[in-house]
Amino acid sequence: MSGMILIVEDEEKLAKLLADYLHQADYETHCLSDGSRVVPWIQAQKPEMILLDLMLPGKGGLEICKEIRSFSSVPIIMITARVEEIDRLLGLELGADDYICKPFSPREVVARVKAVLRRAHGAEAVNGKELVLDDSRYRAMLHDRDLHLTAVEFKLLSLLAASPGRIFGRQQLMDHIYPDQRIVSDRTIDSHIKKLRRKLSGADPGQEYIHSLYGAGYKFEP
Repeated sequence: MSGMILIVEDEEKLAKLLADYLHQADYETHCLSDGSRVVPWIQAQKPEMILLDLMLPGKGGLEICKEIRSFSSVPIIMITARVEEIDRLLGLELGADDYICKPFSPREVVARVKAVLRRAHGAEAVNGKELVLDDSRYRAMLHDRDLHLTAVEFKLLSLLAASPGRIFGRQQLMDHIYPDQRIVSDRTIDSHIKKLRRKLSGADPGQEYIHSLYGAGYKFEP
């Protein structure tokens, strides 16, 4: 079971929905609906991450975020129905790590949680090999060496490395890196994979990270 995630949301059904999805992703959760209770709870429990709604009874999300940042760098994802740019900027300036607007897909929230925690934790050990993926800058480091990936190469590596051993078909990979459904050939994926392999090999000679399975696709397995 992964670390504790605090869900601060006064809509009970939404809080439960988020908790259910996070439980499925192997996270523990705790829910609070009153803003005035948040800071004392965090100081006592020290969660791994906070999903923080903007509009709360007792004390607003922006004020809570500012208070938390006075004593903690715990990752915070702001959740709100208010989409005005000033709120977005203010929330991030106060130290939020990400910002999600309602309505949203719970699966999207889980994906954002994983991405923010990955950045917060820094290096990820993948089967003993130190691979660091920084989603905010499309930057990948292997053994402290920058791989200098293109955005497409980073997306491919991020997807494959997130599920070591899982086989991804070419169509799945194309759908991931080209969500606009543009028409590209299978050879395009093969070309990106070839370049990605070359860059990984440059940082760790003799070690193969991405394996091809004839007629099936590719998998990441150091």
